[in-house]
Amino acid sequence: MNRQRGMSSLALVLLLLLLGSLMLNGLNQQLTSHIWQVNHESKMLRRLAQSHSAMEWARVQPWTTTPALQCFGQVERQWRACLRIFADETALLIAAYDEVQLWRRGQVSQQRVIFSPHGWSDFCPLKESAQCQLP
Repeated sequence: MNRQRGMSSLALVLLLLLLGSLMLNGLNQQLTSHIWQVNHESKMLRRLAQSHSAMEWARVQPWTTTPALQCFGQVERQWRACLRIFADETALLIAAYDEVQLWRRGQVSQQRVIFSPHGWSDFCPLKESAQCQLP
């Protein structure tokens, strides 16, 4: 009879070890998933910050009112920016880093481009999305 109690205790301990191992494995998988998500989000935040820097850099460039489409780039930082000037003398500044693009509206006034004080947009502000693409 004592031997039977020992076997049931051993079986209970093994069952607890098995359940503990399964729980730890599940937690490890969940942690791995969260680490991947945090890394991905960190990369996207860095890209967005670089895009904001590209937008500010582009905003202070010496844009002219002609030609209607002009572009600048900063190779070492991988920034690109283009300015589109439309027939109604409105302008659209497009700045990009990697696949993240930002847009800012502007107006031509006295042979200069004056950008909107209301900031940038992370979506195309025009009806024709083709006008919002970098060439």
